[in-house]
Amino acid sequence: MKFPYEWQIGWRYTRTGKRSSNNSFISFISLISMSGIALGVAALIIVLSVMNGFQKEVRDRMLSVLAHIEIFSVDGSIPDWRLTASQALTNKEVMAAAPYVGEQAMLTRDDVVRGVVLRGVEPSAEANVSGIAKDMKQGSLSSLTPGSFGIVLGRELAEALGVQVGDKVTLVAPEGTITPAGMLPRVKQFTVAGIFMAGHYEFDSTLALINIKDAEVLYRLSGPTGVRLKLHDMERAPIVARQLAHTLTGDLWVRDWTQQNKNWFVAVQTEKRMMFIILTLIIAVAAFNLVSSLVMTVTDKQADIAILRTLGAQPSSIMKIFIVQGVTIGFIGTLLGVGFGSLIAANISTIVPFIERLFDVHFLPQSVYFISELPSDLRSGDVIRIGVISFILASLATIYPSWHAARVKPAEALRYE
Repeated sequence: MKFPYEWQIGWRYTRTGKRSSNNSFISFISLISMSGIALGVAALIIVLSVMNGFQKEVRDRMLSVLAHIEIFSVDGSIPDWRLTASQALTNKEVMAAAPYVGEQAMLTRDDVVRGVVLRGVEPSAEANVSGIAKDMKQGSLSSLTPGSFGIVLGRELAEALGVQVGDKVTLVAPEGTITPAGMLPRVKQFTVAGIFMAGHYEFDSTLALINIKDAEVLYRLSGPTGVRLKLHDMERAPIVARQLAHTLTGDLWVRDWTQQNKNWFVAVQTEKRMMFIILTLIIAVAAFNLVSSLVMTVTDKQADIAILRTLGAQPSSIMKIFIVQGVTIGFIGTLLGVGFGSLIAANISTIVPFIERLFDVHFLPQSVYFISELPSDLRSGDVIRIGVISFILASLATIYPSWHAARVKPAEALRYE
């Protein structure tokens, strides 16, 4: 294929041989610029993939306890939770529904007192909307039968109370009973029927589950306080929640999982944006290095530029030569960075353990983080966005050197040749 001469000369300058010390130095500077772009792109892809992995890991652990959508009544019990559940299930996005009772309570054991979020559940239905049944470390969720007054605790909560399966704990409900001696809190003894570990400290240290019938008796409720829903696609939870808010009958509130932990998700998104901006500056620095590389090339090639001008080359053609050189360096650097960064991000679960064994270190102690492997979630959208930004920065870096080359005057450039 016959390419325009501007392209051919630009590519020749990019792969300049070692015929002189100047050419060798320019080639070295071009290689450094290309390497800088590649390293910046790779670092940005790896860091964002790891942050996506952590976010996905924490989100999945949270959703093993939380429902995708919760429907509840501000007045207490839902008048007819079966009707509400059936109406919700008419939405094609909804996979399953389960009733629940959500209340606050205190658990005591000897002289230890802990405040807990108490959830009354129907074990068979709860398994359809959350992953607690899979997170059980001792006992089983199905052991929460009506009237048994069994309780399932998070691992951190059980350790704080110093209890195991079969031990007794005392539950104190904030709603009291009026007696001649005054208001007295309702107290009931429960037997620890199981211990779960979701891997999220907030839930492992504060959540306790009992049978929904026991919760209704304890809190003197006529029915569940809400309905928990599971969706086919949890990412569509905000949209489905808005749809249900318009279709459900009754005075009900609809809340999706992003609203329950809004501060955490906002903080993670802000952190990702800041990391993206900071690491993009690495690519910008490499682009500035590309500017200096092209300026040095223009200075070294002034005689060649002058000869081309005397042969009839237009200033725009001279600009194209150095734009082609800079764009080629930026494209190759971006391509290498995307390939190298994607390769590491996709195999980070293998690379990190190898480094840990080689240097006898542990980056993620399981006792602290509940995970032993560095998570990574490589997303094509991030890779494409990073590659495009890198290529645009490299292309913009060619404008000034190319414009400077087009302004070279042939007579002055050839005066001392």
